[in-house]
Amino acid sequence: MALEITETTMTATANGEVLATGTRSDCGWHVTTWPRPLDRNAAITALMLAERLATHGEDDPCVIEWRRELSRG
Repeated sequence: MALEITETTMTATANGEVLATGTRSDCGWHVTTWPRPLDRNAAITALMLAERLATHGEDDPCVIEWRRELSRG
């Protein structure tokens, strides 16, 4: 997985395929795989979650915990 982070965008890729992107706005980071704006650290977690889902599936313990963490906000 590759995670590219700039001041205004984030991109998670695996095997040359874009898995998720994040864009910074006035109200936080909007990640394509998450329904609400996040802070910077949570946006990074959401991008890592997208990669983990693609490689390990829904039942992976990290996937379950990261979703729980992001849901608590």
